[in-house]
Amino acid sequence: MLLTATDAGRIALEFILAEWNILEEDREWFVIISSRLVGQSWYIVELAVEGFPDRWYVQVYDTGECDPNYTFISPISGSDGYTDLTNIPHLVAEVLVSERNSR
Repeated sequence: MLLTATDAGRIALEFILAEWNILEEDREWFVIISSRLVGQSWYIVELAVEGFPDRWYVQVYDTGECDPNYTFISPISGSDGYTDLTNIPHLVAEVLVSERNSR
Protein backbone atom coordinates (compact mmCIF):
# COMPACT_ATOMS: atom_id res chain seq x y z
CA MET A 1 0.00 0.00 0.00
CA LEU A 2 1.62 3.23 -1.13
CA LEU A 3 -1.07 5.38 0.45
CA THR A 4 -0.64 6.34 4.11
CA ALA A 5 -3.45 7.03 6.59
CA THR A 6 -2.53 10.72 6.47
CA ASP A 7 -2.70 10.74 2.67
CA ALA A 8 -6.07 9.00 2.72
CA GLY A 9 -7.39 11.53 5.23
CA ARG A 10 -6.34 14.47 3.08
CA ILE A 11 -7.78 12.88 -0.06
CA ALA A 12 -11.14 12.23 1.65
CA LEU A 13 -11.26 15.74 3.07
CA GLU A 14 -10.56 17.28 -0.33
CA PHE A 15 -13.22 15.02 -1.85
CA ILE A 16 -15.91 16.25 0.59
CA LEU A 17 -14.82 19.88 0.26
CA ALA A 18 -15.02 19.62 -3.54
CA GLU A 19 -18.32 17.69 -3.39
CA TRP A 20 -19.91 20.60 -1.50
CA ASN A 21 -17.93 23.41 -3.20
CA ILE A 22 -16.70 24.66 0.16
CA LEU A 23 -15.05 28.06 -0.04
CA GLU A 24 -11.41 28.39 0.98
CA GLU A 25 -12.28 30.49 4.04
CA ASP A 26 -14.74 27.84 5.30
CA ARG A 27 -12.46 24.81 4.89
CA GLU A 28 -10.99 25.17 8.37
CA TRP A 29 -14.33 24.04 9.84
CA PHE A 30 -13.88 20.54 8.40
CA VAL A 31 -11.57 18.12 10.18
CA ILE A 32 -10.25 14.58 9.84
CA ILE A 33 -11.31 12.53 12.86
CA SER A 34 -9.65 9.27 11.89
CA SER A 35 -8.26 7.29 9.00
CA ARG A 36 -7.89 3.53 9.27
CA LEU A 37 -6.70 0.89 6.88
CA VAL A 38 -9.26 -1.79 6.02
CA GLY A 39 -7.76 -4.88 4.48
CA GLN A 40 -4.88 -4.17 2.16
CA SER A 41 -6.38 -1.83 -0.39
CA TRP A 42 -8.50 0.91 1.16
CA TYR A 43 -9.06 3.24 4.09
CA ILE A 44 -12.16 4.42 5.90
CA VAL A 45 -11.80 8.10 6.72
CA GLU A 46 -14.05 9.79 9.28
CA LEU A 47 -14.63 13.52 8.72
CA ALA A 48 -16.59 16.12 10.68
CA VAL A 49 -17.37 19.77 11.11
CA GLU A 50 -15.34 20.87 14.12
CA GLY A 51 -17.44 20.75 17.29
CA PHE A 52 -20.45 18.97 15.77
CA PRO A 53 -21.54 15.31 16.14
CA ASP A 54 -22.23 14.82 12.41
CA ARG A 55 -19.85 12.45 10.59
CA TRP A 56 -18.95 11.55 7.02
CA TYR A 57 -17.32 8.20 6.30
CA VAL A 58 -15.45 8.05 3.01
CA GLN A 59 -13.73 5.04 1.47
CA VAL A 60 -10.39 5.89 -0.09
CA TYR A 61 -8.85 3.22 -2.29
CA ASP A 62 -5.12 2.58 -2.69
CA THR A 63 -5.40 4.28 -6.09
CA GLY A 64 -6.22 7.55 -4.31
CA GLU A 65 -9.81 7.49 -5.54
CA CYS A 66 -12.79 8.01 -3.22
CA ASP A 67 -15.98 6.02 -3.39
CA PRO A 68 -18.61 8.65 -4.30
CA ASN A 69 -21.17 6.81 -2.17
CA TYR A 70 -19.94 8.09 1.18
CA THR A 71 -21.94 7.64 4.38
CA PHE A 72 -23.26 10.50 6.50
CA ILE A 73 -24.38 9.87 10.08
CA SER A 74 -25.81 12.33 12.57
CA PRO A 75 -27.64 12.01 15.86
CA ILE A 76 -29.58 15.12 14.81
CA SER A 77 -32.33 14.83 12.22
CA GLY A 78 -33.80 17.63 10.17
CA SER A 79 -36.98 17.50 12.22
CA ASP A 80 -35.00 18.41 15.36
CA GLY A 81 -34.38 21.92 14.03
CA TYR A 82 -31.17 23.76 13.33
CA THR A 83 -30.53 25.96 16.35
CA ASP A 84 -27.04 24.45 16.69
CA LEU A 85 -26.03 25.92 13.32
CA THR A 86 -26.48 29.63 14.07
CA ASN A 87 -22.82 30.47 14.78
CA ILE A 88 -21.11 28.86 11.80
CA PRO A 89 -20.59 30.08 8.23
CA HIS A 90 -23.70 29.97 6.05
CA LEU A 91 -22.31 27.45 3.54
CA VAL A 92 -21.15 25.06 6.28
CA ALA A 93 -24.61 25.27 7.86
CA GLU A 94 -26.23 24.58 4.47
CA VAL A 95 -24.15 21.44 4.05
CA LEU A 96 -25.20 20.11 7.46
CA VAL A 97 -28.87 21.00 6.86
CA SER A 98 -28.83 19.24 3.49
CA GLU A 99 -27.13 16.12 4.83
CA ARG A 100 -29.37 15.93 7.90
CA ASN A 101 -32.48 16.34 5.73
CA SER A 102 -31.40 13.60 3.34
CA ARG A 103 -31.24 10.93 6.02
